[in-house]
Parts: sequence; structure tokens; C-alpha cells
Amino acid sequence: MDFNEILQRLPHAFPFRMIDRILEINPGKKAVALKNVSIDECYLQGHFPKGPAMPGVLILEALAQTGGLAFHSSFEKEEKSVPFLA
Repeated sequence: MDFNEILQRLPHAFPFRMIDRILEINPGKKAVALKNVSIDECYLQGHFPKGPAMPGVLILEALAQTGGLAFHSSFEKEEKSVPFLA
């Protein structure tokens, strides 16, 4: 799944979109996504100044977004809406 397909299916916008590409989706079993993180990301400036690291809560958000896309892809018919899970 390329970036344009992700834009259509994921309701999140920059800077909170944590997925740049879906590398693999095997519905009901596995999803692999990619987020390109550069040193210029706003959250890296203070987390941590001498050893920047992506905050764990954003890693969890990336997992949730990947899971949402994987869940959505398991439906046979194409739908415009994205299900919200709680």
C-alpha cells in the first residue's frame, strides 16, 4: 500500500500520521508498516537532546494505525470509512 492509499484510508493528518508505507498485509495474521523518521521531527528535538529517540507513545500510535489499516483491509468490499476501535 503506497502513501496515497494510506492518505485515503487513514483519517490522521500530518504530523500525527505515523505510517508512510505498508510493506505487507496478510489479513487476520500480519501487517508490516514503515515510518521514515528524520532528525528534523519535532518530537526528537527534546526527546532526548543528546540521544534522540522516537517516544514510545508514538510507536504505539504507529502500531494502532497499522492495525487499523490491517483491520480495514480484511473486508472484501471497499469502504470509504475507517472503523474506530476502542
